[in-house]
Amino acid sequence: MSQPNGGTFDIVILGAGSGGYAAALRAAELNLSVALIDKAELGGTCLHRGCIPTKALLHAAEVAEQTRESEQFGVKAELVGIDMGGVNAYKDGVVARLYKGLQGLLKQDKITVVNGAGKLVAQDTVEVDGQRYTGRNIILATGSYSRSLPGLEVDGRRVLTSEHALKLDRVPSSVIVLGGGVIGVEFASVWKSFGADVTILEALPRLVAAEDEDISKQVERAFRKRKINFKVGKPFEKVEHTDNGVRATIAGGETIEAEILLVAVGRGPTTANLGYEEQGVTLDRGFVITNERLHTGVGNIYAVGDIVPGLQLAHRGFQQGIFVAEEIAGLRPAAIDEAGIPRVTYSDPEVASMGLTEARAKEQYGADKVSTYNYNLGGNGKSQILKTAGFIKLVRLNDGPVLGVHMVGARMSELVGEAQLIYNWEAFPEEVAQLVHAHPTQNEALGEAFLALAGKPLHAHS
Repeated sequence: MSQPNGGTFDIVILGAGSGGYAAALRAAELNLSVALIDKAELGGTCLHRGCIPTKALLHAAEVAEQTRESEQFGVKAELVGIDMGGVNAYKDGVVARLYKGLQGLLKQDKITVVNGAGKLVAQDTVEVDGQRYTGRNIILATGSYSRSLPGLEVDGRRVLTSEHALKLDRVPSSVIVLGGGVIGVEFASVWKSFGADVTILEALPRLVAAEDEDISKQVERAFRKRKINFKVGKPFEKVEHTDNGVRATIAGGETIEAEILLVAVGRGPTTANLGYEEQGVTLDRGFVITNERLHTGVGNIYAVGDIVPGLQLAHRGFQQGIFVAEEIAGLRPAAIDEAGIPRVTYSDPEVASMGLTEARAKEQYGADKVSTYNYNLGGNGKSQILKTAGFIKLVRLNDGPVLGVHMVGARMSELVGEAQLIYNWEAFPEEVAQLVHAHPTQNEALGEAFLALAGKPLHAHS
């Protein structure tokens, strides 16, 4: 519901994405009055233009690959083609059902939803279309947008962002993906499965460069096997239109041509022209600076989600929203450990990780204080059934707790929950090795890896 004439609330939230609506729902549970303001749809980028629709495309891509490769499982099937109208209907249906559910939750909790462009006009007030919403506390949760590069014009037809890519009504014959991070790798994986020729251009030395180096190498091996082309360590210089699409030039003068180019060089914070700095909120390159309690240092103003420096992940924003609602209610929740946030790339193969990479752990604790172990999924029965390649890499402090869990292979995202518990509870490998893992599951691979790191390998040997 909306309240067109403004009002005073315990909390006014600017932005109704993952962080904003999570804060609203938790605050309502704690009997706080809430106004939730957004100029777009409830659920933000994640629900409408990010996580959910992208993962729906990735699932459709997985179905296409399984159909194409079905004969190796003794099933004779033929992939006739990709009906993008049908794929988009399936994707949009998933989004619509979740959107309807979210609307129902907010209405049930009697949260005042205001649709309009809000601006911070005082340290306790957000103005929307001339109406003022005053909050004893303010939460800034305005999310992020798709970045581009200087001089690179996005036209939505030949040069696209991920938002444009989600609305494509066809499978392009060929694609250049500018950026080898999470977004670029996921879209490259989708389009290859749908039958397009794909080339990834990445200025950094490796794909998914934020992950452990061994994980990056495995993703690159898998992409070579899938015939996904990629060029790393060569910065992008320019793109030109051709008769049939685009031509990209990278360092050294090399050119690549394709039907379209996807710009996937990361996301920037949506904070410009919203009144933040005018009210004393500190910005750094557009990001809102907070302390570990997510307070901005100004009045009772907090910030959550993609506008706060760090991982730009929906579940991070979601947890931060809950944290701030509880902080405002006086519950004094434990501060969120950024390294304890799971990271997942839903490409084929999937990447899932927790905690510190090997390089970061050695940098933090010293190379002689850190041990690692790689468990190859070839030793796991369920992985053999699925015909997936990959491994689980563990990083530990010698005679101490687990510092990092890094996984690559089919369905690794489903294992990250246990990895999160192991890391956040500072478990020792010897403690995890005592747990019983069901057979045959891929979850068992995690157990086997910890048995090996604890010095009692069964199916794996150093």
